[in-house]
Amino acid sequence: MADSLYDRYMKAAAAHRAHGNSCTSCSSEARCTAGQRLDESFVRLQDAYLNQQKQQRH
Repeated sequence: MADSLYDRYMKAAAAHRAHGNSCTSCSSEARCTAGQRLDESFVRLQDAYLNQQKQQRH
């Protein structure tokens, strides 16, 4: 069975945090290529999850 949107969002958040904790090239102002990809994935999934939550409340 495919992971739910929430599961994918949480996995992306964990990968984003883990990379940020270990990458010496990333900072709050700039990210390496892998960090940028992880950040974009996290933001996209976070937006999708929050939009889903808003729709369920209406």
